[in-house]
Amino acid sequence: MSRQEEKTDWLRAGTFPQIKGVRNLIERSSDIVVLIDAAGLISAVSVNPDCRSLGSLDHWVGQPFAQFLTYESKSKFAKRLEKFRADPTQPVRPIELNHLDNEAWEFPIKYTIHPSDDHSVLLMGRDMEPIAEIQKRLVNEQMARERDQQRMRREETFYRIALEAAETALVMVDPDQGRIRDLNSAAAMMLGSKADVLTGNVFAQVFEGRRRGEFSEALHLQASAEETKPVEVIARRNDRVLHVIPEYFRAAGELFMLCRLLPVDGQEFSSPNLAHTLTALFASTSDAIVLTDSKGVIRDANDAFLIMADATQLRDVKDESLAEFLVRGSIDLRLILESASTKERLRSYSAQFKSVVGTRANVDISAAALRAGAGDGGFGLIIRAVSIAETPEPDAVVSEDAMRNVMDLVGTASLKELVSATSDVVEKMCMETAIQLTGNNRMAAAEMLGLSRQSFYVKLRKHGLIKHDSDK
Repeated sequence: MSRQEEKTDWLRAGTFPQIKGVRNLIERSSDIVVLIDAAGLISAVSVNPDCRSLGSLDHWVGQPFAQFLTYESKSKFAKRLEKFRADPTQPVRPIELNHLDNEAWEFPIKYTIHPSDDHSVLLMGRDMEPIAEIQKRLVNEQMARERDQQRMRREETFYRIALEAAETALVMVDPDQGRIRDLNSAAAMMLGSKADVLTGNVFAQVFEGRRRGEFSEALHLQASAEETKPVEVIARRNDRVLHVIPEYFRAAGELFMLCRLLPVDGQEFSSPNLAHTLTALFASTSDAIVLTDSKGVIRDANDAFLIMADATQLRDVKDESLAEFLVRGSIDLRLILESASTKERLRSYSAQFKSVVGTRANVDISAAALRAGAGDGGFGLIIRAVSIAETPEPDAVVSEDAMRNVMDLVGTASLKELVSATSDVVEKMCMETAIQLTGNNRMAAAEMLGLSRQSFYVKLRKHGLIKHDSDK
């Protein structure tokens, strides 16, 4: 017997059939080969010496093959073996089985099934433990990556909340490119824009008359100096004079610059606590306060306004026009906004407030135009409910003298003429009242009375309320 044959003999336990080249096939093409007889007992088993993880399996010989399978693999192998024996000529897909040995050692094998003599079945398997180990490592790596991503999202949330909660206007700049990496809302408001619009822009372009190289050098000199001095700039969008105070910091080995923006024009609150005080007043006051854009669309409102409007939460009224809550709708809103815009504030305006469920209340409205630098910051309105006792008595639509003059005509004119005279008196009084309510805004008065502009001026001339075309 040659040395090669002696080497192969110790790999075998039991007797394999005399298949041509079977020993060479066992050594080169499989990690494990199992021969199962018709009764399901293991006749022989061979393990490739290069597959040291499987060790010696000589004790399998003479034992049922199913004895060394896990519970799930037993039923899987039984079904596949039954299909194979029903028609051995048909090719059978490989099957992966999990072996269980000594009640503790479990290892996966991928077998191909081959027919043999005397109804035996030859199983040629590949050890799947290395692949399973790689898959396990991939799963662990994926889980670790997900944990890292969750931690990064959590840290990003903490960073974002802290940045937005800061009262100081902060801008983070990439010193190499001179671009804005991040900034908070306070800085964006001070620069006259929005944070998402400014992010990524060249920092120098935000200011008037600044070039990238010159501005970056100025910031670098101040950030590197022992005593930092502010760099004075003018914001391009709102012409505000600001001081930029730069300082360097490192993050993950990279160098960044943190710039604080401070106002020079004195438009900011003198006390840092005043903003919190005003916020608390806005939230807790009993008078309804609402902030709108330049067209009267609600941007924010306090709880008192939500109670007055019978709204559950802010999103029920946000982005709605304030005209939806006024009985005279766009007429009242136009008069309020025009007066506040022209005079910058409206001291008092009587109106009727309408809630989302239709209830009405008499209110007194004061308004002010909110200026953001050179731009338009919208309007702020304070709406105070007025009791019946505080509501001024409306003037009589028709005065007693006018009614007496009409009654004196009884007997001297027909009923049709009397009714016509009365309607003229009522019409004149209504037009005078509309002009008074709108502050002599004749276009608004015409809209209030449901008249066209041309008809309104015809009636003004008819009742002597306008003398010349120049009065228009």
